[in-house]
Amino acid sequence: MMTARKTHLDAFAISLLLGCCVFWGLQQVLIKATLAEIPPMFQASLRLWGATALLWLWCLARRVPLFTRDASLKAGLLAGSLFAAEFACIYIGLQYTTASRLTVFLYTSPFWVAVLVPLWIKSEKLSGLQWLGLVCAFLGVAFALREGFAGNDVATLRGDMLGLAAGMLWGLTTLVIRASGLSKISAEKLLFYQLSVSAVCFPLLSLALGEAWVWQFSPFAITSLFLQTAVGAFASYLAWMWMLGRYPATKISVFVFLTPLFALLFGALWLKESVTPGLVAALGAVAVGIVLVNLQRRA
Repeated sequence: MMTARKTHLDAFAISLLLGCCVFWGLQQVLIKATLAEIPPMFQASLRLWGATALLWLWCLARRVPLFTRDASLKAGLLAGSLFAAEFACIYIGLQYTTASRLTVFLYTSPFWVAVLVPLWIKSEKLSGLQWLGLVCAFLGVAFALREGFAGNDVATLRGDMLGLAAGMLWGLTTLVIRASGLSKISAEKLLFYQLSVSAVCFPLLSLALGEAWVWQFSPFAITSLFLQTAVGAFASYLAWMWMLGRYPATKISVFVFLTPLFALLFGALWLKESVTPGLVAALGAVAVGIVLVNLQRRA
C-alpha cells in the first residue's frame, strides 16, 4: 500500500531535515580535514563501498528488491555516473578551495534544475518571478567567483569551478531522475544505483591518479570515514529520498539552503576558514534566488 503524500511538513519532517542539513554542512569540512591523511579518491572509495554494503544489508533485512527488471537500468546507470562525477568534483575541489566556498557553489544545484528541466518537461516553464530568482542566484555565483579572480588565486578558482561543476552534475542527476521515471522506483534502489556505480568508479580514479592506499588510519580518520559512510552516504541520503516521496518537494528544498550556512559555521570554527562579507553576500543572493525559483505559481 502506497503512503499518501502530505501537504505540509510535520515536526518529524522538520527535525529530520534540520539534522540532514547540519550534517551535510559538516560533511564537506570532515572530508577536507581528512585529506591530510587519506587522499580524496581513496577516501571517497572507502566511503562509497561502505555505504553500498550498508544499503544492501538494509534492503535484505527489509526485503526491498534491487535486481528486479523494471526498465530502470539505463537511466539508473546514467544517474549513478552523474552522481559519481559530482562527488569526484567535490573531493578533488576540496584540495584547492575552502569547504565553505565549495559548499556555496555545490548548492547552486536547484539553479541548474530550474534552467534545464523546462527543456525536457514542457509543462514546467518558469514564471517571471522564477526568472528573477535565476538572475539573483547567477549574480550571487558571479560575485563569489569575483573574489577568486580579484585575488588571482588559481588554486581557489580551480576549486570553485569544480564546486560549480558538482552543483551542475547534481542538477543533471535530478533531471535524469525526474525525466526518466526513476522517481517511481523505491528510494533504496534509486540510491543503490548511485552508490554502486560510484563505488566501482572511484577506486579506478584513485589508481589512475596514483594515490597511495594507506590502511593505517588515526582515530580521527576512522571516525570521519564512519560518519561520512553511515550517516552521510547511507542514512541521510536515504532519509532525503524517503521524504521526497512523502512531503512537498518545494517545501523540503527550501531547507537545503541552511546547509551552506552550517558549512560556513563549521569551516570557520574548525578549519579557521576565512568567511568574507562577499562570500556571505553571495550565499544570501544564491539562497534568495533559488527560493524564488522554487515558488509555485498560482493556477
